[in-house]
Amino acid sequence: MGIALVKIKIMPESPASNLRDIESKARDIIEKNSGLITGFAEEPIAFGLKALFVSFEWPEERELEDLESELGQISEVKSAEVSDIRRAIG
Repeated sequence: MGIALVKIKIMPESPASNLRDIESKARDIIEKNSGLITGFAEEPIAFGLKALFVSFEWPEERELEDLESELGQISEVKSAEVSDIRRAIG
């Protein structure tokens, strides 16, 4: 099988949520599940709330639902959902 390039949007519970802590925990979870992080980005949503986007390489044959669920259980995280997935070429 191949490699998928995945982007997951992680929504914190509030503007006061510690994004660095969430990022660190997300990195640990993704790497523990055989993902290779390619980057993190923040995107303003509204009223000081920022979403955290994590991009990573993921084995195509593996499902993402369990990973989404595990990321959604990080403290101070309201939700985690796949926002983009593409097959890597090359």
